[in-house]
Amino acid sequence: MFLVVGANGQLGNELRLLLQNKTEYVDKDELDITNQEAVLAFIKPEKYQAVINCAAYTAVDKAEDDEDLAYKINAEGPKNLALTGVPMIHISTDYVFSGQKCTPYIESDIAEPTSVYGRTKLAGENFVLDTANTAVIIRTSWLYSEFGNNFVKTMRRLGAERESLNVVFDQIGTPTYAKDLAQAIVDILPQIKRGTKEIYHFSNEGVCSWYDFAVEIMRISGLSCQVNPIESSQYPTKATRPFYSVMNKGKIKTELGVRNRHWQQALHECIKNLEVI
Repeated sequence: MFLVVGANGQLGNELRLLLQNKTEYVDKDELDITNQEAVLAFIKPEKYQAVINCAAYTAVDKAEDDEDLAYKINAEGPKNLALTGVPMIHISTDYVFSGQKCTPYIESDIAEPTSVYGRTKLAGENFVLDTANTAVIIRTSWLYSEFGNNFVKTMRRLGAERESLNVVFDQIGTPTYAKDLAQAIVDILPQIKRGTKEIYHFSNEGVCSWYDFAVEIMRISGLSCQVNPIESSQYPTKATRPFYSVMNKGKIKTELGVRNRHWQQALHECIKNLEVI
């Protein structure tokens, strides 16, 4: 039996579709991962083969004013899960990097987050590496799906309401369809080696800016909304985002045999599914 924590989010819902009744699913109402006593009482090594931690504080700008809660969820939560001794897959983020590089980040590159969100997620990674007996940390980026709130759904809504939109063109990364990340996790589960701790990068293939992403969302959706490229300085946010956070996925392909598709192909499938919901 597997346990998915944070099961009501984008990734958790995709894992429900793939793992179905082989897995137990809990969200914050059933298990508060910031409560160490509750976690240790709930998660027993004899019951679960692995814990998949999808829980996170992901409101990047809000976290700047809410660091205590972000730290509890993103750092202390993973630590508490690691303390159970159950093998875990922990989901992290490209925001652990500064974005000052101009070539894709590899797992061993120095993490220098520029935001509270990034710093708390990095703290969570470090707690998992220090505390867990067995762990796989997967850094991902620009997650979207048919579930929850995300950039794709926001752009489709605004694109239907407005004649034009301004979107930054100087932040570069790779969108990730949560369905594809969920499939990668399912493929990894039987390959977890007891006593090992590894970090891997996973996103869809290819590279784009948020502007390029928005343009493609409008095109596939058949929306006539004009997307205008702007600089990040023209759209100030409380949290600093990495300007370049493309990740190299060579390690996860070579060591675990995970294969992936281009972000445009994945986006096309997601939007097709959204149009029939």
